[in-house]
Amino acid sequence: MDDLTAIRARHSVRRYLDRPIEPEKAQALQATIDACNAAGGLHFQLALEEPEAFRGALARYGRFSGVKNYAALVGPSGARESVGYYGERLVLAAQALGLNTCWVGLTYRKGKVRAAIGAGEALHLVIALGYGETQGVSHKDKPLHALCSAKGKMPAWFLSAMEAAMAAPTALNQQKFHFTLEEGDRVRASALRGPYAETDLGIVKYHFERGAGDHPFQWV
Repeated sequence: MDDLTAIRARHSVRRYLDRPIEPEKAQALQATIDACNAAGGLHFQLALEEPEAFRGALARYGRFSGVKNYAALVGPSGARESVGYYGERLVLAAQALGLNTCWVGLTYRKGKVRAAIGAGEALHLVIALGYGETQGVSHKDKPLHALCSAKGKMPAWFLSAMEAAMAAPTALNQQKFHFTLEEGDRVRASALRGPYAETDLGIVKYHFERGAGDHPFQWV
């Protein structure tokens, strides 16, 4: 499964089966985490068969059930966009392995997360992992014109990139981002005001790049 196929197939899942992640899939997840940490200067960590972070009232409030596996997204305190960008790389890798995921910001027990947090680092979010009871459902998107703009007609590569960006998970499905196509195939991506907006920007930028394919655009 390539990234675009994973983007189309992936939806947030909050309820999980009591089925362990196979060792070979755990190894593949760890390899992706290692690559993300090296590329982004991050400290993501994988926790398997560890249910404590998703026990209690917070998990029930967030409608989570059966979560025993997750990735702890640890990194420098100011690395919100990078956490989103590389976290979504991990999410799509999990989808390609046949696993389900959900980004989680508040409805888990931070003090029970199994992760080492160094000086100058923070636990930004976690990503629930495992085999879902269902494959989830798609969210309703804002109209294209509310999420991007361009001078003149939008080229096919940009529309394809925006289609991928619009499929990205964002906090409360609010899609607090905007892309602007400028001259010379330069693209400006902006985070609007909202919860986790900077992290969401990293997520949607990763999707945008996958949708743009080999087209040589430039971020500005």
